[in-house]
Amino acid sequence: MAKSNSLYLAFIVLFAFLSCKPNKQNELPRSLMIKDQGSFSVGGTKKTVPGEFKIGNALDSAGQTFHGDHAYVFYQIPDQQRKYPLVFLHGAGQSKKTWETTPDGREGFQNIFLRKGYAVYLLDQPRRGEAGKSMAAATVSPIADEQFWFSQFRIGNYPDYFPGVQFPKDRASVEQFYRQMTPNTGPFDGKVVTGAVSSLFDKIGEGILVTHSQGGGPGWSTAIQNKNVKGIVAYEPYSGFVFPKNELPKPIKSSGLFGELAGTEIPLDDFKKLTSLPIIIYYGDNIAKKPTSEWNSDHWRSGLEMARIWAATINKYGGDAKVVHFPEMGIKGNTHFAFSDLNNIQIADVLSAWLKEKGLDK
Repeated sequence: MAKSNSLYLAFIVLFAFLSCKPNKQNELPRSLMIKDQGSFSVGGTKKTVPGEFKIGNALDSAGQTFHGDHAYVFYQIPDQQRKYPLVFLHGAGQSKKTWETTPDGREGFQNIFLRKGYAVYLLDQPRRGEAGKSMAAATVSPIADEQFWFSQFRIGNYPDYFPGVQFPKDRASVEQFYRQMTPNTGPFDGKVVTGAVSSLFDKIGEGILVTHSQGGGPGWSTAIQNKNVKGIVAYEPYSGFVFPKNELPKPIKSSGLFGELAGTEIPLDDFKKLTSLPIIIYYGDNIAKKPTSEWNSDHWRSGLEMARIWAATINKYGGDAKVVHFPEMGIKGNTHFAFSDLNNIQIADVLSAWLKEKGLDK
């Protein structure tokens, strides 16, 4: 098994290196041939207030409806598309913007994978972004916390950047990064998010789910709920790891600001559904190798450790889950947002190699 993993990492490193050599074949063409694009809402619920709607008293709620807790989806289908589309689900404080143009104006995964021939579906999860109609009340407060997120997402320890970090350091790019942060319009509810994402797969059929951070938990749950999910790609999941009943690992302590990290028990039959599809998990740089008082690095250490335990548990039941830590491949400096970092084409090529290896690039 160790030899197999070494060969796999060697293959990926070689693929990523060759794909990033400065030659004309690696240059992205300027034009995109798109066959179709559009947007729609999916999932959600409806509330109806008892009574009768009267046009003369139209501001009264009686007899009126409220639709909420749906997801918003923007999609693009290239002229020559592959079999499986990519469905992109963002993380905490983010929206579909996270997959679009990068803070410094380069192409994000949306365009990169369109150019590779994949149809792309970008989600705003329920109670976020353009899916802001929440069935649960919440207060959105203008709390000043952006330097926390700068540090939490491992750009650096504000105001300092980590050495060699793959994030643009000009003021305009940092400003764009801060402005893409998006508040919840209702409390985060993994079941609500899962329901909406599963409804999308009901609508579009088979596809590959690409998640980020907080989207990881709903990603596992969607795959358990919907057989149309044919593969999962997870960038830096933290919360939401599920384990079979009576196999829950001990919580992992961390000096991070959110306390220890614990998994959740689910029935074994549900857990085994995760063994029927390939799963890849990626983590970036500046994650501690052992407990440390540097809270942001230690926070993500606990996440990486839990991910490895989780993947091992899936594989114990015959599954196909792998955790890839980019620095171990020689890819250095990535933040919590590897897919929009300065080397995101290299990161995309690493994913492309995995999709090809698993036969998901037809």
